[in-house]
Amino acid sequence: LIHFYKRYITMSWQDYIDTQLVGQDLKNAVIAGHDGNVWAKSQNFNVTPTEIQTLLQNYGKQDALASSGFCLGGTKYFYLSGDDEVIRGKQGKGGVHCVKTNQTLLVGVYDAPMEPGTAATITEKLGDYLKGVGY
Repeated sequence: LIHFYKRYITMSWQDYIDTQLVGQDLKNAVIAGHDGNVWAKSQNFNVTPTEIQTLLQNYGKQDALASSGFCLGGTKYFYLSGDDEVIRGKQGKGGVHCVKTNQTLLVGVYDAPMEPGTAATITEKLGDYLKGVGY
């Protein structure tokens, strides 16, 4: 008899940051719950629960974001565009791409030479995966 074993790999939230976001050349990243609590983040990204809560509360208020921008990790970003799931911001030669899933907020910060589209692809790919598994 030959036995086949299925091997399940369980990744921690920090593993997602290290391999799927920062590991894909994003400068900084965070995964947080809708309550603002940080589940995992890159080492030097000092984002606060208040910053996350404020961003989440304004997801449906594009006018407010357009007029005042938003802050993450103490850095103010100019609002570029967004919808019910995605918010894009700009700061200098870099920016931020935020994806809201069923239970999480993913934030990916990028800097030149990374292009905004690349940051979007990296962040949204993980967001799509998390939505697919119930998060």
